[in-house]
Amino acid sequence: MSGAEAFIDPDRAQFEAFKDLPRDTPIEMLNLVRFNDLANYPGDHTLARDGLTGAQAYARYGKQSGPVLARVGGSILWRGGFDTVLIGPADEAWDAMFIARYPDAGAFLAMVTDPEYQRAVVHRQAAVKTSRLIRCTPAQGGAVFG
Repeated sequence: MSGAEAFIDPDRAQFEAFKDLPRDTPIEMLNLVRFNDLANYPGDHTLARDGLTGAQAYARYGKQSGPVLARVGGSILWRGGFDTVLIGPADEAWDAMFIARYPDAGAFLAMVTDPEYQRAVVHRQAAVKTSRLIRCTPAQGGAVFG
């Protein structure tokens, strides 16, 4: 991903667009994450000099944010390992890929504003080189595309 823009947190316009969508229906969030080789903590953070990898920092984020995810009724619906890009930019590779399910958008908003989550998110910010977080409306699976 040389020269690629880093997408770590939503910008204001993206967050406002998310909040403008219906909040009372179930949502699924597709997460694609690429880690920094070394975690990039702020200079004053207690872990800034510990030499953690991005993967280690992301694991800390998962461990600390997991109880909040559960508390708001969310869960990890699917996770998988990256193999290759068949259609799309050849330089996009992902270290973590998963779909999180929430009972509604309000639950997601409750999670990201929870003080415990806010303490955990510093690990995500230190871990992530770039990411994609895509809100999806759940639909019934089937035997055909579309």
